[in-house]
Amino acid sequence: MDTIKFENKGNIKMIAHRGVSGLERENTCAAFVAAGVKSYYGVETDVHLTKDGKFIIGHDHTFQRVAGVDTVIEESTFEALRKIRIMDTDGSKARSDLFPPSLEEYIRICKKYEKQSILEIKGVFPKEKIWEMVEEIKALGWYHRTTFISFGIDNLVALREKYPDSDVQCLFETCDEKEIRFMIENQMDADLCGYCVTPEKVQRLHENGRKVNVWTLDSIEHAEMAKSFGVDFITSNILE
Repeated sequence: MDTIKFENKGNIKMIAHRGVSGLERENTCAAFVAAGVKSYYGVETDVHLTKDGKFIIGHDHTFQRVAGVDTVIEESTFEALRKIRIMDTDGSKARSDLFPPSLEEYIRICKKYEKQSILEIKGVFPKEKIWEMVEEIKALGWYHRTTFISFGIDNLVALREKYPDSDVQCLFETCDEKEIRFMIENQMDADLCGYCVTPEKVQRLHENGRKVNVWTLDSIEHAEMAKSFGVDFITSNILE
């Protein structure tokens, strides 16, 4: 098993989606390390807030899809969620190293392998918890190597309220003039669905000093198309 090499990526920086989720189970320490030992610029993941106000890694609002456990993350304690064993890619639960990581574990792996942390804030956090999260990342010495992304634009506005120098990208599945204008006016970069982006949108954002990340492209053909549009980053499960 190996990644698919995007040999002609030029200046595009590749981001491992939920770690190298094409090789290891998504959003586990194993997937993050798999990205760490390869040539990726960054490692993307998703952070939730638990019932007791702690930060835990996982994409969905439950672990039903990856662990067969339908407990809602926001209604569960950190300690209870840490006991969940995530299924390997073959569907088995034979590996003791597959469990929901803490935010600290994710950041420490990114720091060890000198990878940019691409951290998606799931749902809407109270702004005090966003600030607490940032302080935790600062204490680990990786704030200036962390890019914060979210579909919840309020999260990014709250983040910039206290940390105006933070690196942020707005997640949009579709991106029209309203969204483009918001990113330009608020000096936020774009994180767009790779199948919906157009060269005109990329050009408009670039002309206004905004960078463009696209997700989630897993074929050389789609990556080549994104390259022709002039994107800055490609997020992928398997392309390297």
